[in-house]
Amino acid sequence: MTALRKTPVALLSDAAPFVIRAERASDTVAREALLDACFGANRHLRTCQRLRDGRAPAEGLALSVVRQGRLVGTVRLWHVSAGGVPALVLGPLAVDPSCRELGVGAALMNQALAAAKARGHGAVVLLGDAPYYARFGFSAVKTGELSLPGPFERDRLLSLELREGAFDGARGMILPTGASMPKKASRARKALQPVPHAA
Repeated sequence: MTALRKTPVALLSDAAPFVIRAERASDTVAREALLDACFGANRHLRTCQRLRDGRAPAEGLALSVVRQGRLVGTVRLWHVSAGGVPALVLGPLAVDPSCRELGVGAALMNQALAAAKARGHGAVVLLGDAPYYARFGFSAVKTGELSLPGPFERDRLLSLELREGAFDGARGMILPTGASMPKKASRARKALQPVPHAA
């Protein structure tokens, strides 16, 4: 009979797992605070926000990360037309700085892209750091003929085909096409946005 060897296992509280789940209405305050912390209070003025204003995220593609009972990550995908080609725009993706070394961002990206593919979506576009997103397959190869409704850096406009050829012929303006957010939710969201001050 072979004796079983006991392997010592170190239990570290800092290594506690995190859970990726569907976003809930109760996540709103923590999600908004996380986005403000990661992107600043002026995040509502960014170009990609024009693709999200008044729109609901794509069904099943708004995810939250929870660790030790606290929301530490978020990502949403939204329906757009990329010059007439149906696609999703990803963003914002945010991870609490205290959890960035745990692989939360990568796990959240992989889960979001897998969920989008499983739901039959063909392509995802985003505005982000090319070296970071390249590891998930994003590149600027098929975005050269696309534009956004506002200023943007050309080398940060990236895409990923979830289905081969899905982004072929994508030219022109990227515009929102998703369902409108219910009026009640839209008003609550506006109440959270900073009020611009006159100069």
